[in-house]
Amino acid sequence: MKYFPKDKKALMMAALGRIPADLAITNANLVNVFTGEVYKANVFVHDGFVAHVETEDFETVNAQEIIDAKGMYLTPGFIDAHVHIESSMMIPRNFAKAVIPHGTTMVITDPHEIANVYGIRAVEYMNAQTEGLPMKMYIDIPSCVPAVPGLENAGATFIAEDIRKMLSLSNVIGLAEVMDFIGVYNADDRMMDILKVFEEDGRYIQGHAPGLKGRQLSSYRIGGPTTCHETRNDWEVKPKMRSGMYVDARSSSIAKNIPAILNGLEGVKFYDRLTFCTDDREVDEIIASGHMNDVLRDAVKCGFDPVTAIKSCTLNAAQAVHLENYGAIAPGYVADMLLMPSLEELKPAYVFTDGNLVAKDGVLLAEIPTLKFDIEEENSVNAPDFTAEDFKLKYEKGNKVKVNMMEYLDFNGSTSVCTQIELPVVGGVVDISADDSLHYAIIVNRYGKGTFTKGVVKNFGKINAAWGSTVSHDSHNISIVYKKPEDALAVYECLKKTGGGQALAENGQVIANVVLNVGGLMSNKSNEELAAEVQNMKVALKNAGLDLANPMLRIVTLALPVVPKVKFSDMGLVDVNKQEFIPIFVED
Repeated sequence: MKYFPKDKKALMMAALGRIPADLAITNANLVNVFTGEVYKANVFVHDGFVAHVETEDFETVNAQEIIDAKGMYLTPGFIDAHVHIESSMMIPRNFAKAVIPHGTTMVITDPHEIANVYGIRAVEYMNAQTEGLPMKMYIDIPSCVPAVPGLENAGATFIAEDIRKMLSLSNVIGLAEVMDFIGVYNADDRMMDILKVFEEDGRYIQGHAPGLKGRQLSSYRIGGPTTCHETRNDWEVKPKMRSGMYVDARSSSIAKNIPAILNGLEGVKFYDRLTFCTDDREVDEIIASGHMNDVLRDAVKCGFDPVTAIKSCTLNAAQAVHLENYGAIAPGYVADMLLMPSLEELKPAYVFTDGNLVAKDGVLLAEIPTLKFDIEEENSVNAPDFTAEDFKLKYEKGNKVKVNMMEYLDFNGSTSVCTQIELPVVGGVVDISADDSLHYAIIVNRYGKGTFTKGVVKNFGKINAAWGSTVSHDSHNISIVYKKPEDALAVYECLKKTGGGQALAENGQVIANVVLNVGGLMSNKSNEELAAEVQNMKVALKNAGLDLANPMLRIVTLALPVVPKVKFSDMGLVDVNKQEFIPIFVED
């Protein structure tokens, strides 16, 4: 895709100096992402595009507005190569308010979280939210709704024809992460039909290929995906880059993969296939620490050369999604630019989009009007009425039973395995009270299907309260982890009443609540109000015993049956690798 000026001849005349440019930025240290150089320059902007970059024989400046950079570094605006805006808990327009002052001028967003709730309506809503923003917000059409058909029930199912219908939306740029990597490399008909839609259309296809190598990686790459943000280990980097894939180095609220990726780049001469992304980053973290500038800051601290990191976050990311004239400061390129005092601190003093000053010194200057949508007023939680009895794990065949349980391998990761434990049965109820490392877990379908699963989880964390969430990747059913049924019931009823979010309960009473009224995933409150709710929940979780760096994220992958090796869903306990169900009780 290429951006075109309204009047190309006028842009050319501004380049020649025959008409005044709209804007001139003088005395800047320009970061050239084509050559890796940093040098003094004056940059002329007209009609939202770079008209001319003056590097020698500096002439009298002919422009309607002049900004003296006073030696600050001038870089292209930052691009988030892969993000789920829903994970910030902000609606897209509020997300834009939060990230623009940090220098993010473009995001490639995959709305598969809310698509699992509302289907095509959700993608249309997210696209409508992007209109008229002072940044570029592009939509990748979700490819895997639900993530694993047949193993979970979501609020929608996308087939190739559904995806084809969404191609005409104004800001669609590609196909979102193809998570069913097993289906792709095995040439599953459903996935091949979906991939064919985009290959015929010529837009890029975003990948999701954790741990793939050898023949499976080759088959996946031939299938169509060209990027991967699920590169967690250093040994994954070279095979993917050698196959021509872009490696999106991720720094999310959940996963910090940059150090491993840097290690994996040892011996690599060309970094053209490196980009950066946040994937999932929460509102309070963005407000406190930043967005893509914080990702790059971490990269520089890990040992990345600042100019290389900036190129990866600008030109490389633009090329990955087939944008011809974005991500650099050169004639004919879109004038999305940043002025910064330091390439290590990466705090923009000025943020420009389309040549307009939209933020200064961390403060948003551009207007972002509030828009109203019916979908924001709906309660998306359609779950059955339960009593405390429904949260008891019942077994009627004896006074003890072997249970297949989900066991986390550590307290900070999401990888889990299936292990067996023999537990007592008291009054027909499986009793976990003697083991502090055990909790009950329940996943309840919230889309009117009536399905639910109860089981046991080990090493979730030392939390004595009941904690529940409708943010539960990727089908976003209700997930609750608990010791006492009455606490679980309080959480459940709160989530149903408020339309979703997260709730924490002790002694049958809710003690903390984050209300996410938009699809059970986002809030249309102000960013400051939402961040305060989130911080309050994190404090409450830590006080309840879940002492993790970011406790709110512990529950969100409990029911994600694409993350190894065992997860719950509303249909049962899932063996992720075999893609089949494991019985809760081990019958002799």
